[in-house]
Amino acid sequence: MKNRIVIFDTTLRDGEQCPGASMNLREKLEVARQLARLKVDVIEAGFPVISDGDFEAVHTIAKEIKGPVIAGLARCVAKDIDAAGQAIKPAGKRGRIHVFLATSKIHREFKLGKPQDEIVRLAVEGVKHARSYVDNVEFSPEDGSRTEPDFLARVCKAVIAAGATTLNIPDTVGWAVPEEYGALIKYLYDSVPEFQSGKAVISVHCHNDLGLAVANSLAAVRAGARQVECTVNGIGERAGNAALEETVMAIKTRADFFEGLTCGVNTREIVKTSRLVSRMSGLIVQRSKAIVGENAFAHSSGIHQDGILKKRETYEIMDPQDVGWGQTELPLTKHSGRAAVAVRLKHLGFKMTDADVAAIFARFKEIGDKKKFVYDDDLSALVEGQITEVIETWSIEYLSISSGNQTVPTATVRLRKVRGKDADIVAQDASIGDGPVDAVLKAIDRMTDTCGKLMDYSLRAVSQGKDALGEVTVKVDFGDAKLFTGKGASTDVIEASARAYLNAVNRFLANGNAQVKSETQP
Repeated sequence: MKNRIVIFDTTLRDGEQCPGASMNLREKLEVARQLARLKVDVIEAGFPVISDGDFEAVHTIAKEIKGPVIAGLARCVAKDIDAAGQAIKPAGKRGRIHVFLATSKIHREFKLGKPQDEIVRLAVEGVKHARSYVDNVEFSPEDGSRTEPDFLARVCKAVIAAGATTLNIPDTVGWAVPEEYGALIKYLYDSVPEFQSGKAVISVHCHNDLGLAVANSLAAVRAGARQVECTVNGIGERAGNAALEETVMAIKTRADFFEGLTCGVNTREIVKTSRLVSRMSGLIVQRSKAIVGENAFAHSSGIHQDGILKKRETYEIMDPQDVGWGQTELPLTKHSGRAAVAVRLKHLGFKMTDADVAAIFARFKEIGDKKKFVYDDDLSALVEGQITEVIETWSIEYLSISSGNQTVPTATVRLRKVRGKDADIVAQDASIGDGPVDAVLKAIDRMTDTCGKLMDYSLRAVSQGKDALGEVTVKVDFGDAKLFTGKGASTDVIEASARAYLNAVNRFLANGNAQVKSETQP
């Protein structure tokens, strides 16, 4: 096992901390199920103490997901550790508590105001408290890459003695460069006997502020680290984290350089996982992204194309099918029955209730009437629309647009209030705007008595063809310093935009952030 690299996925914790990327419980569960199919070793499911929603997500994932270790994050504070211990309890022996405490000089002096001895004492106490819940305890000296190496070694020895089995050395602010970071990991490996004996494992958690997260992680692996903390698509705070797919495929593709190091990830699930995380988080994968970007295996140069035709290895260092690229299943049509749709949903890996299937099938028939084929990606978009639903305050009933290069864009929108006082009232309004989408959004704002500022808008074709579903993701600021994400899909991009914006409005209203207009408008 000394050459086995543990893949610790923190998409649901660090990845979800990316602004605008928050997921609801059902979205997190779908991602967790896919991570289990991907066969990651550890899923860091969240930070249980920060909210009831995060606690519920970690607890539910610990109860329902089988296979990977389920970890909950906690500061070296009793209430954090208690919350994490309770949240991961359903995982039993597969539960892990991940405690952290800053150790770097700048953090000690300016954030914590504590000397080295006090830092060591608090770290030891935190690990011992975590051990009262589980045997599997991980400790992270926050800002480890900027901590004095001798003090870092001292902390490692102290927390291992207290019961920690994994020591994570985070490059919290993306400060490190590969040669320097690799040297730090080697110093710790050589200085702490428990790393050499296998009693404890060195882990690394690298941020991408300088674009070096994967390079630093791989340098650390060469120097003795045996766990890599990463996220699908590299999402995370600021510039993100080490990308799981890049780390795993680098180790697999360059097995000659990494001298037999292996990991247990099922690489054929990588593209599917990437797409699911992108949908659930609302963060689009750039076309040129390594491994999972749409251009990752595209060759436009005539010289490259000629070489690929003669021998694939001339310009491709890995087989696209090894990471999940390949032909999609035969598409469904409007004549396909509910049973066929249910079977395809199961094949795609979604766990849907009968009510979910019924709702998805109704939307499937609507889409099927508008386009010849319904592809797997179309179906996935419908599933996303179902599991990202919030408790609706308003639903859209009617939409009409008048627009053109010689016409003032005008939108007429009819909404039905489906929750709260005066439920079932119908509001209809018309508005002009700079364009048809702007006109629609202004009409929705007036009827729902909200005032959203559109901070981000993205549109992409879900599948192939001129009749492809358009999938819109919006991030909206309603004035409370929090962005609300909305998603919608339709063959009509204006309708998709309206659905996405109303989805964000409903999320905002469901949080009790505004009073809804009750009067009917003509």
